[in-house]
Amino acid sequence: MKFLAARRRSPLAAVAMLLIALIGIGAGYAVIANAGPAEAAAVASSETQVEQGKRLYLEGCSSCHGMQSQGTGQGPTLVGVGAASVDFQVGSGRMPMAAPAAQAPARGEPQYGPEQIAAMAAYVASLAPGPAIPTSEQIDYENADAAKGGQLFRINCSQCHQAAGQGGALTQGKYAPSLMQADPKEVYEAMTTGPQSMPVFSDATIPEGDKQAITKYIDTLQTLPNPGGLALGSLGPVPETVFLWTAVFAAFIAVAIWIGIKAR
Repeated sequence: MKFLAARRRSPLAAVAMLLIALIGIGAGYAVIANAGPAEAAAVASSETQVEQGKRLYLEGCSSCHGMQSQGTGQGPTLVGVGAASVDFQVGSGRMPMAAPAAQAPARGEPQYGPEQIAAMAAYVASLAPGPAIPTSEQIDYENADAAKGGQLFRINCSQCHQAAGQGGALTQGKYAPSLMQADPKEVYEAMTTGPQSMPVFSDATIPEGDKQAITKYIDTLQTLPNPGGLALGSLGPVPETVFLWTAVFAAFIAVAIWIGIKAR
């Protein structure tokens, strides 16, 4: 104790404490100074992306959705639809539409590149809160239950998309598209945004884990082999019965013609 007390009274102790304090203040200032520009750069980058998205929107979308995204007689409002809706509609080539129609068909290749789609999604997301683009973890269905997904799909989706995901007709020229070419992100975004005539399935209605199970079931439908023979579009017993009877009657007619030729 006497040794420590003597050291505390030493003039060098005060100098050492002053140096430690100065070093600590300098280190803290350096951390704050470096964090400030990084945050400012991130904000500036985000603002630049939103501005780019706004320009793209005004050029390619405002004629139908309005200059302020408020919607018109040609297109609905985009306020509150979220980034996921833009990523789904524009990323699948459905938007922008070539001409007014009952429904926007998926055209495969989008008219905009990934960076442009991200910019337009950022702009629309800045208008009001809405569903965000799903992360890779959200669309990862590796550990999901395909059997549970099939049950959920038949309860919530098969009325429009058909039990095998082949799609079906709706009213007034609209239709539920086939899911045979849909990728996991497209399926997830469709459930969270409710495009076209589809209802919105929020996490309160279908939790994230159940969405992953449905996605896995759809993937199973896309890759499922058909050991029984011709799939006939997996449209169910009606087209299968029609095909069977058509084949049977065709065979009977062919036999009758053959018998008639032989009888001459």
